[in-house]
Amino acid sequence: MWTKQHMNDINNTINKREEQLSLPVVEEAKLNIKNRRYLGSKYKMLEFIWEVVKENCSDVETVADIFGGTGVVADRFRTEGKKILINDILYSNYLSYWTWFSDEKVDYKKIEKMINEFNAVEVTEDNYMSIHFGDTYFTMENARKIGFIRQRIEELNDSLGFREKAILITSLLYAMDKAANTVGHYDAYRRKLDSTKQIKLLVPEYKDTLNTGNIIFQEDANQLVRVIKADLVYIDTPYNSRQYGDAYHLLENVAEWKKPTVTGVAKKMIDRLQIKSDYCTAKAPTAFADLISHIDSIYILVSFNNMAQKGVGRSNAKISAEEIIETLGTRGDVKTFDLAFNAFTTGKTKIDDHKEILYLCKVNRGIQNDGTKGKIL
Repeated sequence: MWTKQHMNDINNTINKREEQLSLPVVEEAKLNIKNRRYLGSKYKMLEFIWEVVKENCSDVETVADIFGGTGVVADRFRTEGKKILINDILYSNYLSYWTWFSDEKVDYKKIEKMINEFNAVEVTEDNYMSIHFGDTYFTMENARKIGFIRQRIEELNDSLGFREKAILITSLLYAMDKAANTVGHYDAYRRKLDSTKQIKLLVPEYKDTLNTGNIIFQEDANQLVRVIKADLVYIDTPYNSRQYGDAYHLLENVAEWKKPTVTGVAKKMIDRLQIKSDYCTAKAPTAFADLISHIDSIYILVSFNNMAQKGVGRSNAKISAEEIIETLGTRGDVKTFDLAFNAFTTGKTKIDDHKEILYLCKVNRGIQNDGTKGKIL
């Protein structure tokens, strides 16, 4: 039987989730890499990660972030003068990396002029976005504008370099994130359409002086490590059953702009198989062992949390701490560092003794396949 207390508990859970996933509402003149909501974001852990590396690793010049997510970890190492190799299976994140980490030359005045024009446009005709996502994930006005802007970027393709196009799409995706009628991901939208702020694109904050020689990938991480090498490989896999291709299907849809058929209440793309991850399934320990065995680096740094079975359902880890230590131990000596952290779960507002953990392996055992070394592509 549903009681008033049940409803209060549900409302408290929703409010807590919104608080955990929402960024501060700050009007900024420029777009920063950190200005988006993302499940498992390590933004609040950046100094912890850097301190662990600074105090325990030497001669680190190249850092490979092979499950890059928002890119904030790679960005932190970039600010310390490290060469970055960054990878993610999602095309929306790949475009973001071209915005933040590429050294391809762009016409900044042209980009600023186009973004200002996009912000000024008024759209009254329906399009792919308004038909499928209006009055659900976005207001009808915002959905029409998103669809118009994304189509216009596609029409301008021949006059844009790849990075220039990536910048425009990234600016749009970040703007969508701020205007979306969600709690930070796109597995569902709020039944009550209360996110009515007009969408506004921002010009990214460029740091091109830090971008010499960075390399950007959109590959399966397990295959990528077979052909790259770095001084430090940072790993932050999706450890629970939350497929990022499902959570960010709408951003992926807009990034690719293939205008696919969508299905279900959440209006997800029908074909998402290519962005499914074994790390969100029972195959995770096997996939992790394969990954670690093929890494060519001096150090391996693994980010993890001790959710184990503390959460509910999809929040529970698919790899245990013991499995991580045992697997890393096949490559070298392992040190553990932890930091108290607030967990995100769908069913509880508080997880006792929750910690984010870093496992640092100093590699002293060879690659566990045919003995061949990797190379930077």
